[in-house]
Amino acid sequence: MNLEFIEALEQLGKEKGISKDILIEAIEAALISGYKRNFHSAQNVRVDIDRQTGRVRVFARKTVVDEVVDPRLEISLDAALEINQAYQLGDIVEIEVTPADFGRIAAQTAKQVVTQRIREAERSIIYQDFVDREEDVVTGIVQRSDSRYYFVDLGRIEAMLPFTETMPNERFKHGDRVKVYITKVEKSTKGPQIFVSRTHPGLLRRLFELEVPEIFDGIVEIRSIAREAGSRSKVAVYSNDPNVDPVGACVGHRGVRVQTVVNELKGEKIDIVRWSDDISEWIANSLSPSTVISVTILEDEKTARVVVPDHQLSLAIGKEGQNARLAAKLTSWKIDIKSESETRDAEVM
Repeated sequence: MNLEFIEALEQLGKEKGISKDILIEAIEAALISGYKRNFHSAQNVRVDIDRQTGRVRVFARKTVVDEVVDPRLEISLDAALEINQAYQLGDIVEIEVTPADFGRIAAQTAKQVVTQRIREAERSIIYQDFVDREEDVVTGIVQRSDSRYYFVDLGRIEAMLPFTETMPNERFKHGDRVKVYITKVEKSTKGPQIFVSRTHPGLLRRLFELEVPEIFDGIVEIRSIAREAGSRSKVAVYSNDPNVDPVGACVGHRGVRVQTVVNELKGEKIDIVRWSDDISEWIANSLSPSTVISVTILEDEKTARVVVPDHQLSLAIGKEGQNARLAAKLTSWKIDIKSESETRDAEVM
């Protein structure tokens, strides 16, 4: 190896984001094994690569002892003093034992080590980059699919989007651009594995953060989300500024902000409701768009009995009970909905 090799390592390190010193240390460690294997040596050796010139040298490391038992690992005090008068018992003496043709072995080993370390370093960098982005939204391009996953190109790695994490009737083809939510980043023998989702409530949260500056700035908070992906969601919002309407901020002028999110989610309906620390008001809001006449709270059962106008009963319950179900998920309360006439009849009885 020579100066050109060192310069090449330095350039490679800059391109791949790997320190030249880390690469050289890895090559030195591999050359120790290479030396012992090729020269059938059981010596304790150290390999040194000059960081400036690339020159490779091998040193046998021997312990200074009174009486030598194993000359491969030990050196007598008299012999050590001939090398340097400062040596004492127990010190380590290094003696150069570089073989004549070691340069050829060094070059072959270096190539293998650099290739392996670059691969490992790239995997480590990618893992670190993405593990810090768990619970974030990224945009990728669908590359292919198998029987269980879509594989989404995120630039330096492919993420796995399980079919079970896609919305109903959602199908992707090669080249489709898609926003996905990173649910999990794992290490494996083949490198980092990134799992993403289109159905996770976190996707909805992040999309609103991207579209609504007031959420990004912390003025408006998303307090709760209930989602049935691809069909309908409810988002509860709260404003830390009394002058800012949290629902209006999320809807945007003429509904442009919420519509952008709806479009990204292929038409999923989104109800934005105002969160309140008053439980009755909070539960009434959660049943939007229906009107609520009254809410009775049963704390022990964590149940809310809600009365709505007769003509709003079906709206409050929703198709196949969806509106009531989402409201219950959003508030974490069991909600019992009755019409005004049902309540009146029950009272008469």
